[in-house]
Amino acid sequence: MVNAPPISTGQALRLLQAGWQAQAGHGLRASWMLHGRPGIGKTEIVQALAAGMGARLYDLRLTTIEPQDLRGLPFFDMETRRTVWFRPEDLPDDPARPSVLFLDELTAAPPHLQPTVYGLLHERRVGGHVLPDSCFVVAAGNMVEDGAIAYEMGTALSDRLIHLHLAANAEDWVQNYAIPQGLDPAVIAFIRTRPDCLDTTEIALREGEMIACTPRSWARASALMGALPDRDLRNIALAGVLGEAVAAEFRLIADEIAATVQIDALLEAAARDRPGLYPPSLHGMTALVYALIARADAACLPRIIEIMAELRGLGGARGGAFAAMPLAELGTHGVELLIARALQQGWQEAFLTSRSYAAYMAEREAAGLG
Repeated sequence: MVNAPPISTGQALRLLQAGWQAQAGHGLRASWMLHGRPGIGKTEIVQALAAGMGARLYDLRLTTIEPQDLRGLPFFDMETRRTVWFRPEDLPDDPARPSVLFLDELTAAPPHLQPTVYGLLHERRVGGHVLPDSCFVVAAGNMVEDGAIAYEMGTALSDRLIHLHLAANAEDWVQNYAIPQGLDPAVIAFIRTRPDCLDTTEIALREGEMIACTPRSWARASALMGALPDRDLRNIALAGVLGEAVAAEFRLIADEIAATVQIDALLEAAARDRPGLYPPSLHGMTALVYALIARADAACLPRIIEIMAELRGLGGARGGAFAAMPLAELGTHGVELLIARALQQGWQEAFLTSRSYAAYMAEREAAGLG
């Protein structure tokens, strides 16, 4: 058991980024270990870290190598009458460029390989090769209780690492992965309303089922939504990714969203015609918000700001099913996500010149929320 507090993948990424800054600015020498269930996003965290650092990523899958692959191969130097070790090419050696050495599947590595890894994790060296100061070291692996192939981590290995225990968090996954990656709005809407379905590994293990939902499987489900137009074939594939029960529930919501969410019509309609185009269910409205955020660009952003501000008042304007939905909260959440996207893309001017946004802010200030 990893006796460290569970954290989200977003928190883990921020901590690794802070670790890199501490190494670069204060000389902190540490190796980090990401523990988490299969599919939770360990590899994606390290890839995002390297991209943010502008670093070259050295990705070593420890289940596919032998000790000599890290130590190098010996060569007899006839002049000096000594053995020379040739360093493998997939270890960092450039002191001028940041690099990330990713030792993946550490807990699944065979025990005879682990002593070779000890030096990389603590002394930052293997044989005669020393990692440059510009290299940041991260390891990752599954735990025995996850049902994955893994060995118990001994104290000699554990003591060389800063351990981060990752746990799936739906809100973090939606905001820091699903939206930036442009996942299908139906997937995002489903996880927003059924966060317990983001990771069902524990339930699957308890029930003896092979297929479990994970953040990785939901990303795959999103890809299937766009890649398989044949509904019957797509549903079979979704069941093979999510498991039959969750796939059946997701399919009902996805079909409802497909039938009621009309992004193009909503963007093209005049303001007086828009109220009749909103989907009459919370799943549909949730999917609509995320679809609008994904669709946003510099050209259509002003119209999307209008729509996002408008849907907050649909309950009072249309009544019925809309009155029972938390549309004020959903609309506010959508506006905040839209602002974040605009800031990333440099589209702030659209908010500064939007009458709808000005009215939205005035309303919040009147309510003491500004």
